Amino acid sequence: MSDPLLEASQTGWIAQHREKYLKDGAAGHLWDSTFAGGPGPLPTLLLTTIGAKSGQESIMPLLYGKVEGGYAIIASKGGDPKHPGWFHNLNKQSECKVQVATDVFKARSRIATGAERKAIWDQMAAMYPPFTAYQAKTDREIPVVVLEPVR
Repeated sequence: MSDPLLEASQTGWIAQHREKYLKDGAAGHLWDSTFAGGPGPLPTLLLTTIGAKSGQESIMPLLYGKVEGGYAIIASKGGDPKHPGWFHNLNKQSECKVQVATDVFKARSRIATGAERKAIWDQMAAMYPPFTAYQAKTDREIPVVVLEPVR
């Protein structure tokens, strides 16, 4: 069995939140964003991808918003100049596994563009204002990813 921690952060708040979520989806669903400049408890999902280079399973907790047809996530990596690993993984293989609270399902990912991207970006930045600062910090356009359940 692959080690889901090989691709994702193994220490710190990301690892702690992931472990809490994996133990109890209902308890892990909300993340207290105040320490990172957010407004308080916000909804998160677990995104499971297969590493583009390693081939190993990676599980990342990410903020999400509900959108038409699924869920939106933001590939911000805190405004880093490079995309997060999970985004590269989705570019190689768009199918992934998603957990929202206790609901686990397969999904396909796609990158939102144009007016759809702007609307989702505005929705997500209103929910979590640091996204705006992350975009200002980097030259790359931060991708908006839509996860569409495959039932």
